[in-house]
Amino acid sequence: MNRLFTKSLCTSAAGANLKPPPPDPAAISNLILSSPTTATLDSPQSPLLSPTTPWTPHLVNSILKRLWNHGPKALAFFHLLDTRHRNYIHSPSSFDLAIDIAARLHLHTTVWSLIRRMRSLRIGPSPKTFAIVAERFASAGKPDKAVNLFLNMHEHGCFQDLASFNTILDVLCKSKRVEKAHELFRDLRGRFSADVVTYNVIVNGWCLIKRTPKGLEVLKEMVERGISPNLTTYNTMLKGFFRAGQVRQGWEFFLEMKKRNCGVDVVTYTTVVHGLGVAGEVKRAKNVFDEMIREGVLPSVATHNALIQVLCKKDSVENAVLVFEEMLRKGYEPNVTSYNVLIRGLFHAGEFSRGEEMMGRMGEEGGGCEPSFQTYNMMIRYYLECGEVEKALGLFERMGSGGCCLPNLDTYNILISGMFVRKRSEDMVVAGKLLLEMVERGFVPRKFNFNRVLNGLLLTGNQAFAKEILRSQSKSGSRLTRKFRL
Repeated sequence: MNRLFTKSLCTSAAGANLKPPPPDPAAISNLILSSPTTATLDSPQSPLLSPTTPWTPHLVNSILKRLWNHGPKALAFFHLLDTRHRNYIHSPSSFDLAIDIAARLHLHTTVWSLIRRMRSLRIGPSPKTFAIVAERFASAGKPDKAVNLFLNMHEHGCFQDLASFNTILDVLCKSKRVEKAHELFRDLRGRFSADVVTYNVIVNGWCLIKRTPKGLEVLKEMVERGISPNLTTYNTMLKGFFRAGQVRQGWEFFLEMKKRNCGVDVVTYTTVVHGLGVAGEVKRAKNVFDEMIREGVLPSVATHNALIQVLCKKDSVENAVLVFEEMLRKGYEPNVTSYNVLIRGLFHAGEFSRGEEMMGRMGEEGGGCEPSFQTYNMMIRYYLECGEVEKALGLFERMGSGGCCLPNLDTYNILISGMFVRKRSEDMVVAGKLLLEMVERGFVPRKFNFNRVLNGLLLTGNQAFAKEILRSQSKSGSRLTRKFRL
C-alpha cells in the first residue's frame, strides 16, 4: 500500500491522473508525509481533493492525530481541505485539533485565523477551543494570558460558565500555576457558584506541587461552605500524600477513609499500592493488592500496572513479569502503559532482547495497542546509553515509517544528545540532519543542543555542513537564527 502511494505521488508531480486513496488514515498520512511540497497535493489531480474520497470528521481527525508531530504537514492538510475541497466542511473537533497544533507551534496568527473561520462557519469556537489555547499559554509559562483569554471569551461569542471556570482552574493547576489558580478561584467562586468539582480541582493543584497542608485547608473550607467532599476529593488527597512522600499520613488517611465508609474503590487501592511500592514498602503494597480482592474490589489494568512498576523499580523484574503473565491469564487486556513499564524494567535490568520481544507482543496480545512515542523514546534512550547507536537509529527510522507514531520533540533531543557518545565525525553529521529535520517539523531545539551540534560539526571538520545549517535557517526565516546566536 505504501509503495503504491509513493508511486502515485511521483506520477502526480508528472501530471498523471491518480485514483483517490481509500479512506485509510495510515495510507493518506503516508501520502501527505511523502509529498515533497504542498503544491504536489494541491493539484487538480490530487486524490485529497477528489469528490469521490469519502471524507468524514473521524477520518480527518485520525489523520491529524497521525501527523501530530509533523505540525506543518498537519496544518497544510487541514488548510487544503478547508480552502480547496468543494464539498467537505471541517467539523468543530477538527478545528480544535488544528488550533491545538498551531498553538503548540506558537503560530498565534494561525490560531486566531482558525477561530475566526469557526465563527464564520457558525460552528464555534466552544469552551473546549479556548481551553486548548489557554492550556498552551499556561504550559508556555504565560498563565496571565491564559486567564485573560478566559475572561475575554465572551468577546468571541463564547460565554463563561461554571464548566469553563473549572476548566481554566484545572489548566492552571496542571501547569503548576496553583497560586494563580487559587487567586482566580477566590475572586470568582461566588460569580460561578463553585461546586465540588471546583474544589476538587484546587485540592488536586496543591497536591500536584506537594503542598498537602494547603490541600487540607481547601478540603476543610469546602465542608464549612456546605459542599460535601466526594470520593474523588478523598482519592485526590490520598494521592497527594503519597506523591509528597508522606507515606505515614497517606496510610492513616486511607485507614480513616475505610473507617468512615467513604466507599473506597479501585482508584483508592491503586493509589495505595503504587504509593507504598514507590516508597520501597513492596510487601505492604502486595498485601494491599491482595486485600482489595478479598474486599470484593476487582483490580483494574491500572492497578496491575502500578504493581508491575513497583516490582520493576523496587523488587525484581522477574516478579513483575509473573504479575503481567497472571494478568493475561485472568483475561485482562494490557494497555500501552502495561507494556511500557515492563519493557523499561527489562531494559533497566539489561534484558534488552526480552524487552524487544515484549515490544513485539504488543500488537499481538495487547488488544491491538501499538508502541507509543514513550515506548520508542525509552528504548532509544537505553540503546544510546549502552552505545548501541545503530539500534537507536533503527528504532527512530521505524517511528518515521507508516506515520503511526512520528518522533516528538523528546525523541529528537534524546537522539541528538546520543550522537555525542562516540564522538565520531559521522555522528555529528547525523546530529546536524536531525536538527534540520526537527525544525522542518515545527520543533524548536534547545539552545544548548543547537550550539552543541554546530560546535560538534566545527570540531570534527564538518564546517561546511555547520555553515549550511545556519544558511538554510536564515533563508527559511526560522526562529532559530532569531532566537539563538553563536
